[in-house]
Amino acid sequence: MVACLLFPASSVYGHGFGIDTISSVDIQGKKLSISVEMPMYFENDLNQITITATEDETKENAKNVTFLIGLFHKDEMIFRNYFFAEDGVLSITVNPNNDSEITIHGEQDSLLGAWHGTDSNPLEITGPLFETGGLYNFEIEIRTIDEPTNIIENSGIYNADLSLIETISFIEEDSENNDVEFRSKSYYDTISNFEYNSIEKKVTFEMPFDWSEKQMSHVSVVHVETHFPKDFVEFLPPSYSATVNGIELFKSSVSVDDYTEDDERIVHLVMLQDHLRYLKNEMKKSNDNLPENMLFTLSTSEDTAFPLEAYTKSEDYKVNLSWDPLNVEPGVATNFVFTIRDGRTNDPLRSSDYTFVIIQNGQEIHRVSGMAQVGGEFEKFTFAEDQTGPTIIKFENIRNSGQETEFALVVAPEFGSIAILVLVISIISIIFVTRKSSLNL
Repeated sequence: MVACLLFPASSVYGHGFGIDTISSVDIQGKKLSISVEMPMYFENDLNQITITATEDETKENAKNVTFLIGLFHKDEMIFRNYFFAEDGVLSITVNPNNDSEITIHGEQDSLLGAWHGTDSNPLEITGPLFETGGLYNFEIEIRTIDEPTNIIENSGIYNADLSLIETISFIEEDSENNDVEFRSKSYYDTISNFEYNSIEKKVTFEMPFDWSEKQMSHVSVVHVETHFPKDFVEFLPPSYSATVNGIELFKSSVSVDDYTEDDERIVHLVMLQDHLRYLKNEMKKSNDNLPENMLFTLSTSEDTAFPLEAYTKSEDYKVNLSWDPLNVEPGVATNFVFTIRDGRTNDPLRSSDYTFVIIQNGQEIHRVSGMAQVGGEFEKFTFAEDQTGPTIIKFENIRNSGQETEFALVVAPEFGSIAILVLVISIISIIFVTRKSSLNL
């Protein structure tokens, strides 16, 4: 099974999935949204960082924007400079190399020394950039808008975080003292202290994480993968259980992928924002001093996690979801089977109207409304060859109440035209912090 969530297959899985958007930026009475995009790998000299400022009211790009941008990695500053975008879109070509210093190529204005590109001299940054994976922080200020000379003071500092995918190999011993190669792939930040316990059949590792609300407010997903050989029989059960800092993850957070690699099993751990807040509140029950990391455990389990369930925010309704066939491929009709239930009694709700929506890359690819006469129903959909990658299955306006819930699914980009679609995690409302006993963990 495979994992992650939303946004283009070429730039998914990270904090912000390759794009992070800062909303409700107030600049001289205007509300702006600032989006930052960058690739998850820097594989050639044509990669770009794109920063766009959009006016919320008009939905048009802001004009004559000067950005003050600082780029940080592991609390160290990589660069901090002014950049100018006449049309609100700043595109910077990034060319990592072995130079000792970072160099910016382009033109500079005479007011703030802001860098910008021209047809004959495009904007480019070269030097020791993005040498390691993990989380990168963009610290952004707006210094001009509307007019190039309209200088703005104290507009506020805004942060966007994006990740470079990092894969690290670890050699561990099995129960017979044979070496086994594990690989850990992080779409968020760097994995460390990886260990396999052959007696308990358990993997542990950790990753830095800031549990502050300021940071978590724009963390949409945290995703890590654990790879190991398919012939590693002692760690090859039907399913797994997992914890973060001692708090058990929902079963739907843990997905098994036996399809992406011929010789490897991959176990995905994926947590959406509501789940992260749930973990935070559970940790605060025992200690107000939150850790500065995530300590993961992955253990063998005989339990299954199908069907999946998700509640609406009010807890009035619950949706169970499964699909047939189990391995969903482009070009093959898939039945999404679901039941709409009373969130408190778990009884199926007859004559339940709903709108069934499929979203990929932030865009709807399918929408249909229906009526579940006996509470249960199915919707059939066939994914096209190019409809791979992270996917959302959404149930809107359940029983004409305006309430909704959604499930996060993925078609792994590695599969190409034979991608396998699997549910990764259902969005659970933060309201469940007070009702852990009601969740099917």
